[in-house]
Amino acid sequence: MEVVICKTKEEASRKAADMIAALVKKNPKCVLGLATGSTPVPMYSALAKDVKAKKISFKQVKSWNLDEYYGLPGTHDQSYRYFMNANLFDKIDIKKANTHVLNGLAKDWKKECKAYEAQIKKAGGIDLQVLGIGSDGHIAFNEPGSSLASRTRLVSLTDQTIKDNARFFKKAADVPKFALSMGVGTICEAKKVILLAFGKNKSDAVKAAVEGGVSQFCTASALQMHQDAWFFCDEEAASKLKLKKYYAWRAEGELSRQ
Repeated sequence: MEVVICKTKEEASRKAADMIAALVKKNPKCVLGLATGSTPVPMYSALAKDVKAKKISFKQVKSWNLDEYYGLPGTHDQSYRYFMNANLFDKIDIKKANTHVLNGLAKDWKKECKAYEAQIKKAGGIDLQVLGIGSDGHIAFNEPGSSLASRTRLVSLTDQTIKDNARFFKKAADVPKFALSMGVGTICEAKKVILLAFGKNKSDAVKAAVEGGVSQFCTASALQMHQDAWFFCDEEAASKLKLKKYYAWRAEGELSRQ
């Protein structure tokens, strides 16, 4: 695990975008795993600028998203399909047919999740997975207590996650109580993982994920066992790390070799 600590979220987002851009240039047919939420938006904006400047092209790239609210259609303005279209897909040259988001209206969620996993496997697996991190240390919708070997499935959201996401809805009561989500085991099969974390409210989660024990109570901690995981943090999110000076020194060398 490498921890890249930047002064601002904009700087961290640009560095993360550069890592994705380098992969797309090296492998134009790569498979990306994508995340939603406010955290990756600056990174997506940076990638959109790269496409507009013709530095990279996503024409052959395929993507699979981490999760989707269960019960929301893709046309709902708070669905993750809608989010991805508005914040990335409509701004780059990717083919919509090559973008995949779980169907929040699937009548048979087990069939939907099984098919999703099969699609990823058929595509050769995810080359690079983008993640955010919840204030309680969860990744995707793998809430505390989720198995670290879990697969794509229907999950019940915690009160904390519902509270955290309520800002995107008119009122907390409108936030769905369930979601379809890649499992921790699914996520950890990606060849490379990028996790973004910004702000003081993520400092406890980052500390637990990076320097705490590997536990289902902080599902992001599973990334300690990943062979190529990168945390891109601003100074506030990294403020509680004991070894932050060492991480910054080490990451500088590792980034130069990417």
